[in-house]
Amino acid sequence: MRMKLFLGVALAPLAFAGAAFAQDAETDGPVTAVEDVIVTGQPALRNRTDDTVPTLSYDLDYFQRFEPLTVGDALKRVPSVAFLSDVLESDGVRLRGLDPGYTKILIDGEEVPGGGVDRSFFVDRIPAELIERVEVVRSSSANRSGDAVAGTINIVLRDALSLDGGYVRLGAIAFPDSDYGQFGGTYGAVWGGQVGPGRLLVGANVQDRRNPKDKYSIRYDEPGGPIVNTEVQTDVRDGTDYAFNAAYEVEVGGGVLDVAGVFVRTDRFQDEDSIEYRGGIENNANLLTVNDNDLDIQTDNLSLRAGYERDMFGGETEFKIAYATFDDEQYEFESESEYLRDANPFPEEDRFTLDSTTVDISESELKGGIEHEIDLSNGVELEFGFQANRKERDSLVAETPRIRFNVPNAPAPRPAVPAFGAFVPVAGGDSSIEETRFDPYVMISGENGAFTWEAGLRYETTDVTVVDRTAAPALQTTENDYAELLPSFSARITVSDTDRIIFSAARTVRRPNFDRLTPALLEEEFGDSDFRGNPNLQPETSVGFDLGFERRLGRRGIAGVNVFWREIDNLIEEVNTGVVGSAGPGTFIYTVDNVGDGSVYGIEFDLSTPLDFIGMDSTGVFLNYSWLDSSIRDFIGTRRFNDQSEYVLNFGFTQDIPTWGAAFGATYRKQGDAFGRVLAEEVATSYGPDLEIFFEKQISSNIVVRLTGSNLLDSSKDEVFDKFDSVDDQRNRDYDEYELETEAAGPVYQLVMRLAF
Repeated sequence: MRMKLFLGVALAPLAFAGAAFAQDAETDGPVTAVEDVIVTGQPALRNRTDDTVPTLSYDLDYFQRFEPLTVGDALKRVPSVAFLSDVLESDGVRLRGLDPGYTKILIDGEEVPGGGVDRSFFVDRIPAELIERVEVVRSSSANRSGDAVAGTINIVLRDALSLDGGYVRLGAIAFPDSDYGQFGGTYGAVWGGQVGPGRLLVGANVQDRRNPKDKYSIRYDEPGGPIVNTEVQTDVRDGTDYAFNAAYEVEVGGGVLDVAGVFVRTDRFQDEDSIEYRGGIENNANLLTVNDNDLDIQTDNLSLRAGYERDMFGGETEFKIAYATFDDEQYEFESESEYLRDANPFPEEDRFTLDSTTVDISESELKGGIEHEIDLSNGVELEFGFQANRKERDSLVAETPRIRFNVPNAPAPRPAVPAFGAFVPVAGGDSSIEETRFDPYVMISGENGAFTWEAGLRYETTDVTVVDRTAAPALQTTENDYAELLPSFSARITVSDTDRIIFSAARTVRRPNFDRLTPALLEEEFGDSDFRGNPNLQPETSVGFDLGFERRLGRRGIAGVNVFWREIDNLIEEVNTGVVGSAGPGTFIYTVDNVGDGSVYGIEFDLSTPLDFIGMDSTGVFLNYSWLDSSIRDFIGTRRFNDQSEYVLNFGFTQDIPTWGAAFGATYRKQGDAFGRVLAEEVATSYGPDLEIFFEKQISSNIVVRLTGSNLLDSSKDEVFDKFDSVDDQRNRDYDEYELETEAAGPVYQLVMRLAF
């Protein structure tokens, strides 16, 4: 039986950095017992993997001391990972600053549905407690899905060999600057051990999540003009995550059977309340509107997988099957009271409006594959196989007819609010998409002294069927198919005992967004102009390379620098059909097509090392900085890829005090400005810095208490919106509206105790 151990993570939440540390991400050995895990002692560092493809590997103990609630919170410390989320949110990974659709998210090496129209997976849906390590795979290999233009994030969950014993996690979360639920809790437990002929791991986790923040907007007719109105808004997101995972591994029939599953439920309530004032004068005499927007969300993620591996046919064969589902149900309610539609100010209400919307998205994937490896002569290995994937996505977005009525002046009675009517699908809101893939591949790899290499070919075939039940005049079904040949090559050259060079080149793809495939007409989608999807879109394709240098520092430290380039062709961009839009002359119907190309490039540096070379064995420092850039030509001119941050910076330290059984540390993060331009709207985004600290104390041999603080600098997100009625107005800078918006949130504190048993 082949057994794998990821040292220092056997009891990941308690192996704060002092467990036996391995530079390699994967080592053969026995299962680690809980009582053998050292609570404090050595800094947690990045792993130095032996993968030929450039891969950064981070065990959970690299993140765990700062008590991330989600995988997204953990990934904030990884090179080149950016987010364009609200403050305190880390959902869609923007690897190398690119749109989340350019990054492939895997769980245990398998694709998972995420519900996003760009095929992205929100990593804040996975509690950090479930993970064993995170891998950032910078390039592509033939044995993995090729839709990873920016790279791949592989979230590896604990398996049945992770630990022998268990732990309990109890914690409290405080939001001192919030008037909306100032406290929450976090609870979890994991156990692993021998059950019957195999090994079992089970875990459960419940954690409260709250994100209270304030927003403030100032709107003008144009830059430099007088203030039209201001908006004061509170946005409170309150929810609970529930997670359960299990894994079992056993010898069967001369091979190893491995089965695993994870279920995560997110219950969330979002309450946005806003008040608008005329001319920036914020008093009752200038009150314009009072708005209440509530959103209920329940999201379920289920992932099941099984693999059977055994020696046969002169090599090693593995059979895989996996099933994953994503279900997202939302109900949104919005009410608005308007004032100053006549000469009478507040409290004289003039008009009342009610809207309600439901969203029901169900996505499932059934995957299977067979892989076979054969050892050839002189250290050369041949791997080949196929992977099949069937994705089904059903979307239903419906709304009730708007309720709107004028309110007579007092003392006349206010009209009664009527009941909502029946929900009716919005244009393009009732659709189904079926996507079937069959991807054979072959890969050969070898090692010759200091030179390690792999080369492969992957042929991805895709058949797509789009059904739109709202497209006029009746149901519309469109079928499309395409195929892409994806070569890849990677090499690692060991220059010395401390230095090595890693090179990779690969062709990758990005499949079209789901919302760009449905052919329904969306009126006034871009300013006053309409939009219609294109079910015949082909994927974007990319050819890119990575060239990196890595040096070992002392016994355990690592420093690396990497240069990357992606040339992306067949870009999917908006185009004008020339057909007059629903709003009449001067407006048009836009669609999307494969036009143009672009380039993405940058330099990535990372450092992770103890200061043992100056006698400070218990001090660890880490630093990563990524400079990111790109170029694309759109309908106006040249710009960067939309919303790509200019840089990502992380640095910090950890300090262990073994004689006290204690440790402390801090991390600082800053993300560069981003700019995006689409039809009739442009937005520039900037973020403030983020500071996090921790302090931990070992109470006994099996109990640790940790205090963490995040967002200690009250980070803000600032956006500048340029809005136009048409593309011609956008070119001529004839504004419809110019808006400045800022949102900010206060600090979050956690007090967590972990008890091993």
